[in-house]
Amino acid sequence: MSIGINGIRETNFNFAKKVKVGKVRDIYELEDGKLLIIATDRISAFDVILEDIIPHKGIILTKLTLFWLELLKGIVPNHLITGNFKDFPKEVQHLVIKDRAMIVKRLKPLPVEMIVRGYLSGSGWKEYQKNQSVCGIKLPAGLKESDKLPEVIFTPSTKAESGAHDVNLSFEEYTKILERSLGPNFGKYLASLIRIKSVELYNKAAAYALSRGIIIADTKLEFAVDENYKLIIIDEMFTPDSSRFWSIDKYEPGKSQDSLDKQFVRDYLERVGWDKKPPAPKLPQDVINDTQRRYFDILNILTSACI
Repeated sequence: MSIGINGIRETNFNFAKKVKVGKVRDIYELEDGKLLIIATDRISAFDVILEDIIPHKGIILTKLTLFWLELLKGIVPNHLITGNFKDFPKEVQHLVIKDRAMIVKRLKPLPVEMIVRGYLSGSGWKEYQKNQSVCGIKLPAGLKESDKLPEVIFTPSTKAESGAHDVNLSFEEYTKILERSLGPNFGKYLASLIRIKSVELYNKAAAYALSRGIIIADTKLEFAVDENYKLIIIDEMFTPDSSRFWSIDKYEPGKSQDSLDKQFVRDYLERVGWDKKPPAPKLPQDVINDTQRRYFDILNILTSACI
């Protein structure tokens, strides 16, 4: 295992087979169709894994995900078996992964990412400036950066591997991908169901966050189907890696917002002129520290939890 100063970049355990190394998570195969997901402190930007880590980031992502999975479980079933370390197998309990791991069901992930937007920012803002639409959804003229949208929109994208870039999809393109993956009839049905459930998840999470003084501008969600083709939500939920969080007290449309999420790192990398191709520039220590503070802050504001 590679451990930085108070952080973990990667894990290499021999108690089980490592089946996937994601941008942030290392995934191990356990018995009986279970997976152990470990959130490291890696950070990616523009689909490239950075050399630097944000210490304790994986713990924050896991705590927030467990919080949201519990709050939102009545909308869509999730893949969680347990996040309680005391319930983990004995061969795992000696590992340095407490508070950054979950045991989940092994499922078939869908080959697209679901993006839900309540505000006009990021790639959505860039696309709107070009053609007044986002993922084929026509929007009113005259919107400014960071404006609240007239209604929440569902804008799926491709699911890129590290080093490749996600591509926004129209609803028709996204539906065709699911039809190829799951068959024409079920793929079309599931495409509509996912849109409905994604917006419902966003609306409930956004309403809760607003009660704590936080705007969720947009978020990424991932889904899978089980052996009976039942829709299940997987991976992380409403974390600073997958969402844009803005303080309502500082919100000012017409410009980019001071965010409590990964956007702070993206902004730095764009300021230094990175071409978004690997390798990424190293992050200065002050950027690492400030990013970590923002992640701590959003965890505490949304859940009252600390590390």
